[in-house]
Amino acid sequence: MAVRSFQLSSVFYLATTMSPTRSGFLALACTLFLAATATALAVAEGTGLPLPRFVSLRATEVNMRAGPGVQYPVEWVYHRQKLPVEIIAEYNTWRKVRDWQGTQGWIHSSMLDGRRFIIVTGAKRTIRRKAAAKSAPVARAETGVIGQLTRCPDGGNWCEVEIGGHKGWLRKVDFWGVHRDEVVE
Repeated sequence: MAVRSFQLSSVFYLATTMSPTRSGFLALACTLFLAATATALAVAEGTGLPLPRFVSLRATEVNMRAGPGVQYPVEWVYHRQKLPVEIIAEYNTWRKVRDWQGTQGWIHSSMLDGRRFIIVTGAKRTIRRKAAAKSAPVARAETGVIGQLTRCPDGGNWCEVEIGGHKGWLRKVDFWGVHRDEVVE
């Protein structure tokens, strides 16, 4: 059997002239190759900052798209400025993000802010005066409330936050917007 060279546009012709098993394999191989190439380009053309990382929404209206570009359809429109999101991939000026409910999509980097915010999860949470369960309460925050992340000291399970003008401490398990072992100064 002679070895033939061909361009990617020839794949369709080859796939239609092969047996169903060979054409299916070729289609799968091409799909995997293109997916790997797109992933490599996304890594190569990003900021070089660590992934994943948390940021927040800059504007009061932000579009989440199906892919990294304006040619992709808008899947979600966020109306919550400062909502924390996690960047999980980058492609040029586009960031693939995940929100606190697990929804993923692409947002233009100009709509993201490096300032750190958190969103309270679970039941109503008590903000404490110090990083201790027996410390005096400062305020209580309901699920879905957004607050600013001030710091998370090394080796701790607590982070200092500011919610509605109240400064205090919340356990990392009480909110979304920081990684388990992350230190924020």
